[in-house]
Amino acid sequence: MKRRTVVLAAVTGLSLCSVATVNSAGAARSAVQHSSDAKRLIGGKIHTSVASLPTPKALKPFRGTRFTGEGVWRPAGRLAAGRAAVYTTSIRLPGTSGVAAGIAWMDTKLLRARLYSGSLSPGGLFWKYTAPISPSASGTLVAAFNGGFLMKDTKGGYFSEGHLVAPLRRGGASLVIYRNGYATVGQWGRDVGMTSNVVAVRQNLTLLVEKGRPVRGLNPADTATWGSALGEVVNTWRSGLGVTKNGALIYVVGQMNIVDLAEILVRAGAVRAMTLDMNPFWTVFATFSPRSTHGLASPANGRDLLATMLQPPGRFFESGDNRDFVTMSVK
Repeated sequence: MKRRTVVLAAVTGLSLCSVATVNSAGAARSAVQHSSDAKRLIGGKIHTSVASLPTPKALKPFRGTRFTGEGVWRPAGRLAAGRAAVYTTSIRLPGTSGVAAGIAWMDTKLLRARLYSGSLSPGGLFWKYTAPISPSASGTLVAAFNGGFLMKDTKGGYFSEGHLVAPLRRGGASLVIYRNGYATVGQWGRDVGMTSNVVAVRQNLTLLVEKGRPVRGLNPADTATWGSALGEVVNTWRSGLGVTKNGALIYVVGQMNIVDLAEILVRAGAVRAMTLDMNPFWTVFATFSPRSTHGLASPANGRDLLATMLQPPGRFFESGDNRDFVTMSVK
């Protein structure tokens, strides 16, 4: 407990006395906010009830007549407790009728998130969870997607497996993963913060979506503020991650400007959202559908969210993948 307290102090920048207060209050708050995936104490024993979030409703297109399947959610990947835990769709960009973005909806009541770390991003060779995904983890893998920028560009911190690679910045957009596998997105120090239940935090710039709206001041021609666009191409590959009002995770990817990314995240139901990695070499989201319930996920049964993605599903199974990424697995 003493070691954990010291780690919390280092991560938050609080005094040990303050951390103790954060731990007790934060843990209680976390238990209320993040235990809806179902652990109940009955007769002194923990019982797990399998629950799921309501299936997402079809998205309204931004313009014109809907193309076949536009905005309609389709189940993707391995089932969890006999239910679809990931749904995907595509929708045309707000200002460009011929280009579509890919969207994935993930049920955080059925899925467990895990942050995989890379030797290049965030750095270090001491990680237990790093590429390639092991056979034992492949038996429950449903989906995987890219992490954030290289640490020199994130303007934020990184914490996982008890290692604080870079200090967590107050106000930073943060993907936070808890001990029970629940994951959410929020502003550090306001929506989310360090508690004894937090096992991983991945920060990347500031929030792109707040209170269900794009943040003010976004410029569709911007190629620097929200990450350096390769060749200064405005409509470069971008990705973002958000959380809905009921706790589902939303991932968006495609060739678009930063305003498009924010608006699509909102259209998909995100109340808070952050940018993830960008440019064609680093944006990837894949689902995995092995033949049997407990079959191993592999490149052969993986499928990219968009067929035009440069990176294939096999990226997560290559030892040469030295950047961070996130997996979503059956609980």
